[in-house]
Amino acid sequence: MADTLAITQDPRRRNLLILAGIAIVMVIFAVFALIRQSEEVAPHYQPRAFLPGLASQVREIARIHIVGKSGTVDVQFKPDKGWVVTSHDDYPASFEHVRETVVGLAALETIEPKTARADWLHYLDLDAPPKGDGVAVTLEDGQGRTLASIITGKNVEIGDQSGAVGMFVRQADSNQSWLVRSVFEPKADVNQWLEKQVLDVDLGRIQEVDANPADGPSYEIRRDKPNVADLNLVDIPKGREIAYPGATDGVAGAITGFTFDDVQPAKNFDFSDGAHVARVVTHTFDGLTVTVNTIQKGQDYWATVSADGAPGKPQAQKQARMIDARTSGWAYKLPPYKGHQLMTTLDSLLKPLPTPPAPATTPHK
Repeated sequence: MADTLAITQDPRRRNLLILAGIAIVMVIFAVFALIRQSEEVAPHYQPRAFLPGLASQVREIARIHIVGKSGTVDVQFKPDKGWVVTSHDDYPASFEHVRETVVGLAALETIEPKTARADWLHYLDLDAPPKGDGVAVTLEDGQGRTLASIITGKNVEIGDQSGAVGMFVRQADSNQSWLVRSVFEPKADVNQWLEKQVLDVDLGRIQEVDANPADGPSYEIRRDKPNVADLNLVDIPKGREIAYPGATDGVAGAITGFTFDDVQPAKNFDFSDGAHVARVVTHTFDGLTVTVNTIQKGQDYWATVSADGAPGKPQAQKQARMIDARTSGWAYKLPPYKGHQLMTTLDSLLKPLPTPPAPATTPHK
């Protein structure tokens, strides 16, 4: 008691005691402030599937409909054909893109809600297409019932180590927007959905190429063994020389990595006029023969592809059937470089003829 009385009667000790009490109170207030601040900045929304239940309905999906400023894509599953692009006469669709889209939509995971104001959606590219910048993606089942319908907008980096990005999305019938974690990007360009794997014959397999250009004489290039260097031009015209080593590589490799920019039914074109059709027939050492007929329509090159397997070559026959099953009835719009390869003339493979000397002139008297 005496000690306590001494402290209260000593001004210096009394002030120190008051200051200590104030400090303790301030520390308590600071702790409470930190707790409250951490609660305010902590995420209010736990990650969840943006399209709950879609993962269990994947097997029911029979149509993918995408609308964007660049156009409309309509991909459907048909039991007798598989996945096809209906706007391109049921040409086979890329199953990889189908898988990426379906799995990607089912895997969308919310990060946090964003604006629900209709007049702010354009800042996130979430205005409905085709007037707006958003991309609308709709999934339906075989009876036409909508399983999911969303609009996707801008992407942002979220620092995800697995490569996922942040994407702004909303349900098609709601203005409430969300930032979600996404592992895919919707493709609104129909050409991205076409199955581009037509054929790819390794250059080392090629033994001989017989070319019949639309302009000029036919020619043949050949080699005796697989995987040796260049194929050589056979029967070079008298007095001519090959333009440069490897000049024939373009023709020889025309069917390697065969790609196209667009596709239409072959009946839309006339490939019967031999005077305007370039034919390139490629033979491999293991018995596969691939024939490509090419025409030029305006600035575009269109080609048909067919294949055959030599008798007694079951592997070649199997590959030929697979190629024909994919290419029969179709004409492919080629990239310009591929069209040039398939329409290569003999003269372009040779050095130019020497320019004849100008005739001597008689001086005027």
